[in-house]
Amino acid sequence: MEYEPLMEEIEKIVNENKGRDEKLRQICSLLYQHIPYYNWVGFYMANEEKKELTLGPFIGEPTEHVRIPFGKGICGQAAVAKTTFVVEDVSKESNYLSCSPEVESEIVVPIMKNGRMVAQLDIDSHKINAFSNRDRKFLEKICKRIATLFD
Repeated sequence: MEYEPLMEEIEKIVNENKGRDEKLRQICSLLYQHIPYYNWVGFYMANEEKKELTLGPFIGEPTEHVRIPFGKGICGQAAVAKTTFVVEDVSKESNYLSCSPEVESEIVVPIMKNGRMVAQLDIDSHKINAFSNRDRKFLEKICKRIATLFD
């Protein structure tokens, strides 16, 4: 997979004169369409006061997890740790919130702005051990760039 052309497309999206949610939706769509093992791509917005994540733009099957308390599930754990979580096999996780029985692995990347987590990128795959170190670095680079969209 060539990530550089996708990064160029993401750069164009970030610079467009559109609202943040529309830009995030386009980024979800781009990743979903171009990386075959990215089977669900979405953003969760962080609410530090309520200590919860709220589902934002996403592409893939609908999920019942529209609000996730910090600490619960992989997304909630990433929110507390403020670090990228890669789960190679979700069936081995005791604190996993299942969105679909088809999901085998997951990566969650926090989006940090001025030292605080403002959102996170969550990607599920129907393949065990889907996410390589290259995926991680690529997604972390995207999240750094996306951070500029937040106040």
